[in-house]
Amino acid sequence: MRKKTPVLPDDLEDTIRSWLDALPDNKKPTINDVARFAQVSKRTVSRVINGSTLVGEETRKQVSEIVTILGFEPDTQARGLAFRHSFLIGLIYDNPNPQYVVNILEGIQEALVDNEFELAVHRCDRSDPNFIEKARSFVERQKLYGVVLTPSASEDDRLAAMIRATGSEYVRVASVALDEPHRMIVSNDRLGGISAANYFAELGHQRIAYIAGPPTFRSSQERLDGFREGLAQAGLEIRPQHIFEGDYSFESGVGATERLLSLRVRPTAVFAANDEMAAGVLQAVRIRGLRVPDDLSVIGFDDFHIATSVWPRLTTIHSPTQEIGRLAATRLLSRRNKGGDASQDETEPWLVIRESVGPPPHEN
Repeated sequence: MRKKTPVLPDDLEDTIRSWLDALPDNKKPTINDVARFAQVSKRTVSRVINGSTLVGEETRKQVSEIVTILGFEPDTQARGLAFRHSFLIGLIYDNPNPQYVVNILEGIQEALVDNEFELAVHRCDRSDPNFIEKARSFVERQKLYGVVLTPSASEDDRLAAMIRATGSEYVRVASVALDEPHRMIVSNDRLGGISAANYFAELGHQRIAYIAGPPTFRSSQERLDGFREGLAQAGLEIRPQHIFEGDYSFESGVGATERLLSLRVRPTAVFAANDEMAAGVLQAVRIRGLRVPDDLSVIGFDDFHIATSVWPRLTTIHSPTQEIGRLAATRLLSRRNKGGDASQDETEPWLVIRESVGPPPHEN
């Protein structure tokens, strides 16, 4: 004997099941059918499906039971149109490091497991004078519910203002707070710079260099500022001629190190603002016939796969990038009902010690 659904009258459940039995195999129940059997509007059905708090408990239960009996599966695209957005979250990025992007993507996808939202990706170029308009086209064409912005795109207030104007939600990932707390995931890169400086100082290094990332990235400046702060805590400072500009690429790390090694009095240690450039340091040192860490100690930043794929393995600052992506997507989804925690989420980097750092070489 079939078990009756308690929230529906027996005759209504029987009517629905009889209607289903007569439904042609090539037809599927629609939202109109749910609304008709529940004697409510399509808007009310949509609200129940999307978990809105604007529907009474009795109505919600009745609609939910009818949806279950009918086996109704909402069309995601149609639902998006009804709510003026799709069930898509966008990622807008301009980071030159592919591993950073992959880690962020994995974190976002982790947050979207068992969720009705999907991910769309847009790479931008901040040097393009039309990059804001291209980003706008992406947001509006996809009818995005919300967007995750990563550095350095996240550091552009014009981009954030544009997304806000479209009515989409957004969360910015950055090394410092740049927006309202509920729109921020702060990575606190400065703390990583302090940790690198403290470790070099503990080992007795005094002539220390820094290889910077692109000047358009706030993270590069934050890492340098933290490094300076950590050195100052130990009574040290970094000389202007020991600061070299890179662009977060392996090749720029090689080039900066070649200049560093050409100095008459060389530094004994170098902090590279990411692991790709730190790997370039290892290459340049090896070409010169020198050794890491015997002749030059090296610290990177990120702790991506490359850090353990080179030899010596890199001492580096671990940044929990995948966790940052997960937090960003989770924070974005929490805004669906205009609720959620009003405070910002923060992560902290930490030092991972491996073989690329040792005490300074003995001087003759």
